[in-house]
Amino acid sequence: MVVAVGKRVLDSGWIAARSTEVKLTGIQLTTTNPPSVGPKSPWMEAVVPGSVLATLVKNKVVPDPFYGLENEAILDIADSGRDYYTYWFFTTFDCKLSANQFLDLNFRGVNYSAEVYLNGHQKLLPKGMFRRHSLDVTSILNSEGSNLLAVLVHPPDHPGKIPPEGGQGGDHEIGKDVTTQYVEGWDWICPIRDRNTGIWDEVSILVTGPVKIIDPHLVSTFYDNYTRVYLEAAVELENRSSTVAGCTVNIQVTTELEGDVCLVEHLQTQYLAIAAGKCVKYTFPQLFFYKPNLWWPNGMGKQALYNVTITANIEGHGESDTWNQLFGFRKIESSIDKNTGGRLFRVNGKPIFIRGGNWIVSDGLLRLSRKRYETDIKFHADMNFNMIRCWGGGVAERPDFYHYCDIYGILVWQEFWITGDVDGRGVPVSNPNGPLDHDLFLFCARDTVKLLRNHPSLALWVGGNEQVPPPDINNALKKDLQLMPHFQTVIEGDKKLPVSTALCDYLDGTRIYIQGSMWDGFADGQGNFTDGPYEIQYPESFFKDDFYKYGFNPEVGSVGMPVAATIRATMPIEGWQIPLFNKVADGYVEEVPNPIWTYHKYIPYSKPGKVHDQILLYSLPTDLDDFCLKAQLVNYIQYRALLEGYSSHMWSKYTASVWDLEGTSPYYKVYEDLSIPSKKTTRVAEMKYPKCKNPKPAYFLLLKLYNKSDYSILSRNFYWLHLPGGDYKSLEPFRKKKIPLKLTTQTFISGTTYEMEVLVQNRSKKPDPSRHLTDQNNFITKIQHKAAGDDYDANSELQQNEHDDGTRKGGFFRSLSRIFFSETDGNSMRVCEVNGSDIGVAFFIHFSVHAANAKYQEGEDTRILPVHYSDNYFSLVPGEQMRIKLSFEVPPGVTPRVTLHGWNYPGGHAVHH
Repeated sequence: MVVAVGKRVLDSGWIAARSTEVKLTGIQLTTTNPPSVGPKSPWMEAVVPGSVLATLVKNKVVPDPFYGLENEAILDIADSGRDYYTYWFFTTFDCKLSANQFLDLNFRGVNYSAEVYLNGHQKLLPKGMFRRHSLDVTSILNSEGSNLLAVLVHPPDHPGKIPPEGGQGGDHEIGKDVTTQYVEGWDWICPIRDRNTGIWDEVSILVTGPVKIIDPHLVSTFYDNYTRVYLEAAVELENRSSTVAGCTVNIQVTTELEGDVCLVEHLQTQYLAIAAGKCVKYTFPQLFFYKPNLWWPNGMGKQALYNVTITANIEGHGESDTWNQLFGFRKIESSIDKNTGGRLFRVNGKPIFIRGGNWIVSDGLLRLSRKRYETDIKFHADMNFNMIRCWGGGVAERPDFYHYCDIYGILVWQEFWITGDVDGRGVPVSNPNGPLDHDLFLFCARDTVKLLRNHPSLALWVGGNEQVPPPDINNALKKDLQLMPHFQTVIEGDKKLPVSTALCDYLDGTRIYIQGSMWDGFADGQGNFTDGPYEIQYPESFFKDDFYKYGFNPEVGSVGMPVAATIRATMPIEGWQIPLFNKVADGYVEEVPNPIWTYHKYIPYSKPGKVHDQILLYSLPTDLDDFCLKAQLVNYIQYRALLEGYSSHMWSKYTASVWDLEGTSPYYKVYEDLSIPSKKTTRVAEMKYPKCKNPKPAYFLLLKLYNKSDYSILSRNFYWLHLPGGDYKSLEPFRKKKIPLKLTTQTFISGTTYEMEVLVQNRSKKPDPSRHLTDQNNFITKIQHKAAGDDYDANSELQQNEHDDGTRKGGFFRSLSRIFFSETDGNSMRVCEVNGSDIGVAFFIHFSVHAANAKYQEGEDTRILPVHYSDNYFSLVPGEQMRIKLSFEVPPGVTPRVTLHGWNYPGGHAVHH
């Protein structure tokens, strides 16, 4: 069929086979002997995008490398040789072009090189994991039927070996290539046997007319305290015809108002004559906006996004090519604080306190998908993070990743492919000169910048992890990524007119480049190994002035034990054994985990000589469930203390109450009229309960921060604490208390998507009118905005009732309907009672969602994942209530069962079925 101008992704119908098992040539495969899957055929269904190993796992040719010790049963490329993981990938597509149309076959990422055969013609994809390939296949297209496409993918040139002791990046040979470096194994992952060989990113075909649009560049500049903004757009236009093309280039900027209603903010048309076979660069006249909606990071405001569309129309032909991009108006500035030496960031002139997580890849087999990206990035937003650091030993993340960072307001720190352990450090000492081919590295870096530079979430470029690129690469990146004049200084007032500059002279021009993750305002700023620590800590250590003496810590880590259901789902029964707790001579405890935990990089909850075992504070665990539950308590405290130790708060009214294990409140205090400057931490008062007469050895502390005007909650924090030098062992008999709960559930269903609201009430005591603030939990609303991708303003403080997180899906002129159909005849309200006669705190309550199977085998994972919670692992004091929201999707034909568990509720209680 004749196809319209545009892109079509080839993400289905692929098959694959090991090259040594295919006796035909690429020419034969794409002409006379197309392959097929069959009983005696070496061909199998393939995963594209994905790695060779992803395809082998899908077809059960090899076991799941992330299950138990199964990775040891998979042949490593160091032992098999590169041919073993050299694979053919094959698919077909139909495409019938009209006169003066052209077809490009595009590969957005191949690791590491490939030979492409289309209808008997060969084309080569040169080396480099992080480069795009665009092949003009117009002349070899079969317009009358199927086009046969075969791709022979070769692994990295230097896959390296894994020393018996393992280590960071194995023997470091992988660092000689421009590819992912984690694949030889690290202290957080086991070796990836095929080194991520494969077609790891999108494959597509693109139909255009005579003129093709290449790598548009969008830049916004602000004046008059962000009330005036100018959008500049530059584009390359390639005329692939044999005659002069009279080209009308349009740029249109729209914003979504409601549903499918869009407002056209700007429409500009320019005429160009482009000579035959020439590629020209063109910069549009600046587009002026007055008081535009700004893009803000998570927690600072809404993520306003405009849709920018550029179209090329040719005289006598019509539309030739079109390009569109969601774009956010925002300005990121960064400097080094003179007092702390730490790097500071400002967005749209406002300071932002950075809280974030380090990121490698969403999947070790590179089975990348928009759905997985959205899930993982929304989890970051749910945790109130505002930055993700894409670590240098991983990948340059993909446009889909950045799309959801744009939607959810997550700033991105993107590193290039240098890391100290593989580039100048480690055992054995690695090559300090980076990859062998410096020109290839720079080509990939420049191509990556062009791919990602229009995303508002992209905040900065960094040369590498714990290392600086070799001098020639570093100097080239500094030059390529120099800032435009407007971004070098803060311009205020109307004395200066917009900067007149040719955007094409800058590769980016809007973001800083930092040479390494421990230089220039990060860690000690001098490149010394001063990030971390990466192990268990005493919670109070995070609050000490000397815990980390530098202003910006690029990476820090702690324990990370999952729940018991995850252990059972990822390990055989011998992996369910909990560690042995061996007491050593100095009174500390050494944990001895089972071999499977050791293989998967288990981090102990003790560090002999430095930190006493934090699990044993709750008493000796009896089995896997007991160990994992106590581990969640420790995890919770570790990461909360880490974040609170670094964070600052803004307060206006604070109540503090202490609750003992008998359900009484021996301490209650209201602090009136607190006013704290922005981005500052101020001591309010001392909580004196531990110094009172006869304090309990373990107790609960509930802190609530209110708006004085309407008592809506700004922040609620619940702590379990012990007296100095004590422990939490008195919590163990507390597990036997039966605390009554009332759960009122309302469910909304749209297709396979479920959204639930559960009002949980601790009914062990009637609300106390004199302490009404303690019982009520009316959180400040986050107003939902139906514009530019369903973003919302996180600073809106207009209502008392619970906020609606909703679903913020980005898209081209699209918003998600919030209309749901009740699961029952007009009434989806359900009430569930958990009986009990004791008075006390309902401690460490958490929900999980399962498939309601009547029969299942021991160890079978019935959980439905992922689930997004407005809160989970929470506690309620007597009389208190909390509204929890859950959202999840279920497979067709599956009925979900929502279950409540907790410290006082070990057996679990069905909330919804």
